Amino acid sequence: MTMLEYFKMILQKVSFDVTLFRTELEKATHSLLPEDITELKKWCIETFGVQYCQKAVPEFIR
Repeated sequence: MTMLEYFKMILQKVSFDVTLFRTELEKATHSLLPEDITELKKWCIETFGVQYCQKAVPEFIR
């Protein structure tokens, strides 16, 4: 399992709570390579929607 896959799994599990989601998403952005962060952003928007991702971490969607 790659780190990207790991963070996707964690984000799915904590998506019920915006605060936990924000915390885990911030951990991911500090741990992943830039190309993986780009992929994570795309996946986040496709999976949870741009509004949820913006609500969780406004600076993430830029």
